[in-house]
Amino acid sequence: MEPFLGTSPGIYLVVAVVCGGGCAYMTGQALATTWRPMWMIVPYALLLGLAVRFLIYALFDGVLLTAFGYLADATTMLIVAFLSYKVARARMMVVQYPWLYKRSGLFGWKEIS
Repeated sequence: MEPFLGTSPGIYLVVAVVCGGGCAYMTGQALATTWRPMWMIVPYALLLGLAVRFLIYALFDGVLLTAFGYLADATTMLIVAFLSYKVARARMMVVQYPWLYKRSGLFGWKEIS
């Protein structure tokens, strides 16, 4: 797995999933609470993927230019940001419009009939 990620799986989990995932979570929350469209997650996730790849390179002597490593980083950021966006948007719809919507699971809302 190390040749593909450019670093060991343990370092990848700490830097990409914990640190980068936390940043992606906050990014998704921020985009949702400011009513930005969902497509804006993509450029931010790609930039976060670059930042995570650089941190792995600078702090842990990982490989900077690896396509699979960057793809794994960016995909992780994209998934976490998308999920946090959906959770925050569902919460906002229910809190701001309680006479129209009620919560329907973690990611959704439905109309009150």
